[in-house]
Amino acid sequence: MDNLINHPGVLTGFAVVVIGMLLLDLGVFNKKVHAVTSKEAAIWSVVWITLSMGFSGVIYLTSGFEKFTQFQSAYWIEKALSVDNLFVFILVFGFFKVPKELHHKVLFWGIIGALVFRAIFIFAGVGLINLTYLPEMVLFGHTLQINVVLFLFGLFLIYAGIKSWSGHSEEDEHKDYTKNAGAKLIYKFFKVSKNFDGEKFFTVENGVKMATPLLVVVAVIEFTDLLFAVDSIPAIFAIAPDDPMILYTSNIFAILGLRALYFLLANFIYMFSLLKYGLAIILTFIGIKMVISPLYHISSPLSLSIVGGVLVLSVIASLIFSRKEAA
Repeated sequence: MDNLINHPGVLTGFAVVVIGMLLLDLGVFNKKVHAVTSKEAAIWSVVWITLSMGFSGVIYLTSGFEKFTQFQSAYWIEKALSVDNLFVFILVFGFFKVPKELHHKVLFWGIIGALVFRAIFIFAGVGLINLTYLPEMVLFGHTLQINVVLFLFGLFLIYAGIKSWSGHSEEDEHKDYTKNAGAKLIYKFFKVSKNFDGEKFFTVENGVKMATPLLVVVAVIEFTDLLFAVDSIPAIFAIAPDDPMILYTSNIFAILGLRALYFLLANFIYMFSLLKYGLAIILTFIGIKMVISPLYHISSPLSLSIVGGVLVLSVIASLIFSRKEAA
């Protein structure tokens, strides 16, 4: 079956869904600033996952099972790694004492930035990968072609997986986020008020226009997402290094559900207490997959099974462990 993920009709449908849902989210359901409840977060999580799975169904019908599993693998990898990102978001909001009713707005603008930067990273990355294939060589009787970028990404992910096994240290929990590069950028160009002014990014104090701490928080969230993209973007290149649209659409659908997942995570953080170990295993597995790919190809369906299995087992283990702790 032909790969029709790049078909104008499929891409138009993707753009219409994303833009339409963002406008609906901002202009209708969250027009009035409020603290997002667990029920509301759960409903939006179901909506975004349903849309994501529906789009993957379109990919299956237009491009076949292989592309379907590539989308699913990249989607769930990004979704899983995003949970690790959300732990830091919780710390950032706590550090700046951001009122709960403003969390949604910060995350909304953080996701808008992610839409842009992820596109740059993914399309530039695919272009770089296409330029860095070495000439074919024979090794142990096998003809193979090594890609320098994918090999380096693989080594980096193995290192990142081993490192992430230790989880977040106390250093993360006591970090001074005013020293974050995003915060420094705002402090460099604007005078910053010490007080929030509702949902405004700028305010006027004693006749002087100043940025509010809310703008600083958005900058910190944006820069934090860029740092996490260093892990997640190389990871999805292992799935479909030659198909940027599969990578971008799966990545964006995963990112768009990030806000709702945050509000669920903030209230039910115990459900993910052991997820860090699952993520470490996933990162290491993907790194190994990239390193050995010239010699041995691990199929997308098998990759999806391994990633899905590790995620499910880590959540189940978290639930069992939390109940034992409670008892």
